[in-house]
Amino acid sequence: MRPSRPLADALAERALVLDGGLSNQLEAQGQDLSDDLWSARLLADDPGQIEAAHTAYARAGAEVLITASYQATFEGFARRGAGPAEAAALLARSVELARRAADAAPREVWVAASVGPYGAHLADGSEYRGAYGLAAGELERFHRPRVEALAAARPDVLALETVPDTDEARALLAATEGCGVPLWLSYTVAGGRTRAGQDLARAFALVAGRDDVVAVGVNCCDPREAAAAARLAVRTTGRPAVVYPNSGERWDPAAHRWTGAVTYAPDGAREWRAAGARLLGGCCRVGPADIAALAAALGSPRP
Repeated sequence: MRPSRPLADALAERALVLDGGLSNQLEAQGQDLSDDLWSARLLADDPGQIEAAHTAYARAGAEVLITASYQATFEGFARRGAGPAEAAALLARSVELARRAADAAPREVWVAASVGPYGAHLADGSEYRGAYGLAAGELERFHRPRVEALAAARPDVLALETVPDTDEARALLAATEGCGVPLWLSYTVAGGRTRAGQDLARAFALVAGRDDVVAVGVNCCDPREAAAAARLAVRTTGRPAVVYPNSGERWDPAAHRWTGAVTYAPDGAREWRAAGARLLGGCCRVGPADIAALAAALGSPRP
């Protein structure tokens, strides 16, 4: 169902359930995501699979669906022979596919257009290090065309997500200035700091003076970091927190497999909500069953 009110108004009433990792649901549907474009490849090759993945999360209870544009960039599509017009159309398609799944749900479901970090299009894991050696102006020029294409597709919110450092956060905030779509800013963190090792309170504070920022928080991190980060985000910014961590497993790039124990516990969402989180979900390796359990733990309206 298409929302009848802005996301910020809904967050003022209660916490909302985000979806989980789009990639693991696509893999569960039999899709090969070993390509450098990751899930964004399917925007051109098999968009129905993306819509089906969104639908799986909507049926599980997700009230906000995040688009398949995390790794979708003009540069990445150009390497596949797509010109600027085709790339812009594929970015718009990411919003359309999520909107179709949202509109088919029996309750209000919002669409968040993913704006992933610069490192994502390199497909080398550098979004978990940050500090790319680029000036903020260069990063802003990279992000602005994609932001404009996604904003033109009219999502309900832009998800500036998995941001590894304050340089990129500044660039993303500059690129979204005046775009006409509200946004959230979400860092990837480790040890209570940004992935680049910066003070997290100062990182959150960059949203000061931006009335279009509806939430600030963390994603793609250890679940055990979520509650503390949410408290810090609320205390620093006065905004609701957004929290969607990974399963707790770690990716071994040499062995090309996930290792370690699952520490994501849907019941933990109650602690995140108590810490000030109003957008709660999961990232890598968190699937529809986990989101359904999270929605139940929060007492969210059932689909």
